[in-house]
Amino acid sequence: MERAVVAVETFIDGVGKLTLWIALLMIGLVATNVLLRYSMSLGSVWAQELEWHLLAALILLGISYALQRGDNVRVDVFYAGYSPRRKYVVDLVSLALLLAVSLLFIKLSIPYVMQSYSIGERSPDPGGIPYRWVIKAFIPLGYVLVSLQCAAALARRVLQERSRV
Repeated sequence: MERAVVAVETFIDGVGKLTLWIALLMIGLVATNVLLRYSMSLGSVWAQELEWHLLAALILLGISYALQRGDNVRVDVFYAGYSPRRKYVVDLVSLALLLAVSLLFIKLSIPYVMQSYSIGERSPDPGGIPYRWVIKAFIPLGYVLVSLQCAAALARRVLQERSRV
C-alpha cells in the first residue's frame, strides 16, 4: 500500500509542478493583454477568454496539490488542541467526506462535459475560443485528481496510525 501512496503522491506532485507553469503562463498572458490594451489599444476576446480558461485549469489541477501539501483550509484553533487519536478521526472523516464530494462532482460533471462536446459548444463571443468542452473537461479531471489524493491521504494516515500504535 505504501508504494501506491508514494506513486499517487509523486504523480500529484508532478501535477503541482504543471500548475506552476500554468500560473506563469497566465501571468504573462495577463501582463501582455494589459500592456497591449493600454499602450496600443489592442485587445482580443480570444486572449481574454484564455485568461479565465487558464485560471480554471490552474484551480482545478491545483486543488489536489494543495490538499497534498496541507494548504487546504482547516480550523487549526480547534484541531491544534486535539489528541493524536482525535486528530486521526477528524482527518479520516474529513478525507472521506471530501472523497465522497469529489466522486459526486465527477459523476455530475461528466454528462455536462459530454453535452458540451456533443453540441460543439464554443464561445458565444465573436473571436472567442472554440471547443468550450476542453475547459469543462478539467472539472472531472480535477476531481479525479482530488479523489486520488484523498485515497492516498487516507491510506497514508492509516499507515501512520498503525505505525504509531
